[in-house]
Amino acid sequence: MSAISIVIPILNEKKNLEKLCSLIIKNLNFKNYEIIFVDDSSTDGSEKILRKLSKKYKKIKYIIRKSKVKDLSKSCIEGFKKSIYQNILVMDGDLQHDPKDINKIIKAYVINKADIAVGSRDLFNKKNEGLDFFRLIMSKILIIIVSLFLGKKTNDPMSGFFLFKKKIFLKSSKNLNKLGYKILLDLIYSSNFKIKVVDVGINFKTRKLGNSKMSLKILIFLIYVIFVKFFSKKAIS
Repeated sequence: MSAISIVIPILNEKKNLEKLCSLIIKNLNFKNYEIIFVDDSSTDGSEKILRKLSKKYKKIKYIIRKSKVKDLSKSCIEGFKKSIYQNILVMDGDLQHDPKDINKIIKAYVINKADIAVGSRDLFNKKNEGLDFFRLIMSKILIIIVSLFLGKKTNDPMSGFFLFKKKIFLKSSKNLNKLGYKILLDLIYSSNFKIKVVDVGINFKTRKLGNSKMSLKILIFLIYVIFVKFFSKKAIS
């Protein structure tokens, strides 16, 4: 693998952007790469920081998604469409995903000849200080529901830190739900062809600045998406 596109969906992450960029650039062992920030119409001045970063670093690009409805999946898809390389890494913009883990994910992806490498938090087997109690319980509930109704393909289908082949998005595009906050779940379970998924343990860090976007409303919506995919597969079979 000689090149990578890094897609980072953000919403009001002004305080984290400069540090995140410097850490990615410092830890990434690639000459050919691009970092694409997709801003879901932030109101905290993130666009000004993104403009500054794109002038400072030629490999940094940004997209401002103009929509009244905030949607992480749609932001990611905007980034996928604009990416110029065939291997795409998705990560959050809140510094909970450690840029030091990028090379670990890439290594597992290449060695295992995987289609998707998931940065797994392994929520059931280790202490996760990066999640508060509410988010931890929500994530566990969703993972159990996914395993029961869609089958277990990864330990962490709720992860927002993963590397995949762009062709998976292109081939699955018509089947994608394209809504919500868990694009990995959509990619894995919308593919009507065999894909190889590998889990990679990551260091999920505590959020220092900004606020989490997770809520009960998002939990209910994700459960709805899981059942839609379940019944869609039932109808096809």
